[in-house]
Amino acid sequence: MLIEFTDKGLYCSAGNFYIDPWKPVDKAVITHAHSDHARWGHKAYLSHYLTVPLLQARLGPQQYQGIGWNEPVYMNGVKVSLHPAGHIIGSSQVRVEYQGEVWVVSGDYKTENDGISGAFEPVPCNTFITESTFGLPIYTWQPQPVIFEQVREWVQRNGKARQNSVFIAYSLGKAQRLLKALEPLQQPVYVHGAVWNMHQALVSAGIDLPPVQRITPETPKETFQSAIIIAPPSADGSPWMKKFTPYEVGVCSGWMQVRGNMRRRNADAAFALSDHADWPGLLSAVKATGAQQVYVTHGFQSAFSRYLNEQGIWSAEVKTEYGGEEETEENTVTEDNTTGGAA
Repeated sequence: MLIEFTDKGLYCSAGNFYIDPWKPVDKAVITHAHSDHARWGHKAYLSHYLTVPLLQARLGPQQYQGIGWNEPVYMNGVKVSLHPAGHIIGSSQVRVEYQGEVWVVSGDYKTENDGISGAFEPVPCNTFITESTFGLPIYTWQPQPVIFEQVREWVQRNGKARQNSVFIAYSLGKAQRLLKALEPLQQPVYVHGAVWNMHQALVSAGIDLPPVQRITPETPKETFQSAIIIAPPSADGSPWMKKFTPYEVGVCSGWMQVRGNMRRRNADAAFALSDHADWPGLLSAVKATGAQQVYVTHGFQSAFSRYLNEQGIWSAEVKTEYGGEEETEENTVTEDNTTGGAA
């Protein structure tokens, strides 16, 4: 096998490197900067150059190497290149080629072009390693423009009722897409410190994003009148939210496709805005690679793998330590709005 599934992560023995390892290693190729794929402790990191400032913000000073998409690097004769995954800014698929065999590790991806993350690029290969976060037919997303319009309409309704609109969205990926959705309203957007940190890292790297204002302990409560606030999941229900009263909460997550999840989260509004591929996207991505064998990682891997086998595509499940950023945020929230971790 060109890539082995080990207790440290996906390992290419011929090139002596790992892809998104979850235990410390010497050489790590990183698909993107979410915490379940990019962990602290590796001796050397290789990623897309737009991922580097995000890794720096989250992991601090390390040995980083940034490259562009489709810019080959050779490790012990193994050809490695990165290709757009469309998941978040800088997210990449990893193509590994050695002695005529090609494997592609997708990391996390979505097939709808969100306008800021780079359009997903199907990469022909012999073996494809795919996520399956939303690998069930029930998960079929509405087009992004439709969801963006729903977002703006909700804000406008809250404004007329003199309520603040608090969006719960992951600080890296979802928050940046929300800013683009809200831009036409031409209203100030206030953000939690975790969102601010990622915003600053991206803007400093040259990414064009709408301006935001950081919420600090000194920000007067009177500032928030029919205001727009973006906060990570860890802030939801915390004392930090008190100063926004009266407010409504809108949760942005693919899990909101299932109505019961909205009730369980005590959300006032739900937007099924996901940075992962839906069921049709997963199927189209797999088929576009032309892969003879497919390994399915985190998510509904059992159902998705079984369906691929039924369609005549050899598939097997693989256990990894990926997954979770749709539901959790690694930053903790305190009364003074400081955040734990690197972000």
